[in-house]
Amino acid sequence: MSDRIFGGIGLLFALLFIWAAFHIELSFISDPVGPRTFPIILAVVMAVASLVIIIKPDVRPQWPRASRLLEIAIAAGVMVAYALALPEVGFLIATAVASAFLTWRLGTQPLWSLVSGTLTSIGIYTVFHLILGLSLARGPFGF
Repeated sequence: MSDRIFGGIGLLFALLFIWAAFHIELSFISDPVGPRTFPIILAVVMAVASLVIIIKPDVRPQWPRASRLLEIAIAAGVMVAYALALPEVGFLIATAVASAFLTWRLGTQPLWSLVSGTLTSIGIYTVFHLILGLSLARGPFGF
């Protein structure tokens, strides 16, 4: 029964995403894809996955232990802190810290977490800002 409840919640979120996507204002520039397309695609995939969970639930679902639920809550908290830190410290620093922390919690050694977090941040910055020319949050150092 818990799988069906989870699937129902996922389906409600998917419908909410679709509803919110249709409230995104379109620009005067005609773009065949538009800003609504990507959120709608994600919502449809989420709805299909939720329907599969509702129609074919696990016979004996196993919920994670309380310590694992705490890890999930901490990871969600890190992502919220990341979103709040982006405008203040900029993309490079916020992404490096969040990536390093999350990889450390996934089991990487602390030094390698710092290295991978820093390289992840620099790699994403290089691709999206320097190569593709997209605007990313600037920090106190101007990058």
